[in-house]
Amino acid sequence: MEELFELRTHIEKGRYAEALVLLGEMEEMSREDKINKIESFLDILLIHLIKQHAEKRTTRSLNTSVYNALRQIEKINKKRKSGGYYLNADELNASVEESYRASLKYASLEAFGGAFDETELARMVDESQIKKEALELILKNQS
Repeated sequence: MEELFELRTHIEKGRYAEALVLLGEMEEMSREDKINKIESFLDILLIHLIKQHAEKRTTRSLNTSVYNALRQIEKINKKRKSGGYYLNADELNASVEESYRASLKYASLEAFGGAFDETELARMVDESQIKKEALELILKNQS
């Protein structure tokens, strides 16, 4: 809200160059917020995919969580007015790569009741397959 007040002040005082700089900063803040939200749901997606692969089973709860994460990623990533997406396929892939290790750590707390640490859990799953599946599910859901 402080930024909006500052923007209004710049416009009222005719300081359009400063207003445009502030608008650029606000756009970047908004984009970063969208990306952070997308990555939060990506973490949830990866945690549950890792758990499914490790335990070699699924549940309605896991399926619902995967579906919800995909729905939220799609909803947040889609630009409403201009069309397109905040993160393209390459950027989504990079986010999957970045998020995997942290997701593995959290999945180790859930899978098998937390009986295995992240290193042990990592040996039970195919990392590249899970990353590939996550990206494919996201992109399929966006079509």
